[in-house]
Amino acid sequence: MRRMVDHDALHRRWLGALVGARGGAAQPDPAPYGENLLRRWSEPQRRYHTVEHLAAVLDRVDLLAEYADDPDVVRLAAWFHDAVYFPDRSENEERSARLAERALPEAGVSGARTAEVARLVRLTVTHDPADDDRDGRVLCDADLAILAAPPKTYAAYAAAVREEYAFVPDDSFRAGRAAVLRQLLDLPRLFRTPYGEREWEERARENLREELARLDDRGTSGAAQ
Repeated sequence: MRRMVDHDALHRRWLGALVGARGGAAQPDPAPYGENLLRRWSEPQRRYHTVEHLAAVLDRVDLLAEYADDPDVVRLAAWFHDAVYFPDRSENEERSARLAERALPEAGVSGARTAEVARLVRLTVTHDPADDDRDGRVLCDADLAILAAPPKTYAAYAAAVREEYAFVPDDSFRAGRAAVLRQLLDLPRLFRTPYGEREWEERARENLREELARLDDRGTSGAAQ
């Protein structure tokens, strides 16, 4: 079951993050930029990377804000991190970062903060921030928090990812998904903030291992037929 998202509340969150990142300046009007982003997050090809995911990541950024150097910049990075998303393309993060680089200066954000937002967006390719990258650690933890969801929520997430890749045959999807799960499990730590490591790490690894076992079982069953 999808979470109901209040779009007006999301608009207010966008306004707060953008105005905060540009030092409180009132101009230009932030609303059109937020509306454009919400249209992107509502595109029909999305099943997991939706406004629900955006709202969840923003919630986690708020939860982890004490660990960030510049929480508003991290919030803007959350808004942009999947703003361009087509499941059949591999350059979504790069295109999302470039969108931020075009839109944020026009919206009144400084060059330095725009560059930091774009850097953070690109970091979501690997979810492997440096130990001293406080903003990167917060964004990556917020984005990966779904991995530590309760079993039913995690199952719904995995099913939504499969729906996004409905054009991929089952065997190819299982192989690709399993590779992603193994890559995550091979990381020394999935979560880099103290909160994430304490509250999410163990549950996330359990979810990943269980999904990987299911994928392996289906692959074995299919090969035996």
